[in-house]
Amino acid sequence: MKELKPTILLFIAFTIICGGIYPAIVTGVAYAVFPKQAKGSFIADKSGKEIGSALIGQPFSDPKYFWPRPSATPEFGYNPAASSGSNAGPTNPAYLNTVGDRVKTLQDSGISGDIPAELVQASASGLDPHVTPEAAKVQIPRVAKARGMSVEQLAKLVAAHTESRQFGFLGEPRINVLVLNLELDKMTP
Repeated sequence: MKELKPTILLFIAFTIICGGIYPAIVTGVAYAVFPKQAKGSFIADKSGKEIGSALIGQPFSDPKYFWPRPSATPEFGYNPAASSGSNAGPTNPAYLNTVGDRVKTLQDSGISGDIPAELVQASASGLDPHVTPEAAKVQIPRVAKARGMSVEQLAKLVAAHTESRQFGFLGEPRINVLVLNLELDKMTP
């Protein structure tokens, strides 16, 4: 009994500190220093309506939009509550069929030549909101045709929305598909 009382008190104290005080401080600092990110990095359309987060991929399948990486949560489609990788290996027949179907869909949409891997393979979380500049560039002819825009105009838009490596050396250049598509809608609704 002598050892039980300090154990229970420590349990209660650490529960209050680690489960209440510490998270409240971290959340407060996040809201003070990074308010947009702390609230989910939501993006609004031109009317001010929140339509998505810059941190989570959104489904686009209309030819007039740039398409994102496929979601690994196909049953729910970019649902963060169902986030996970496919866990299918590169020799898994079901995985190979899925990738083959995605390649065929892209080729049927007018994409020719080499298809960047991220257009047919889901990211580790299945929710990646970005594609590489190469993945956006191969889609330019399809989007230009669907919107009646010039390829040069879209190439400039893609270049303008290409984010550099973080701090100059982390990651790869990337484009947020939702942001790019919203800009497209502003140009040609």
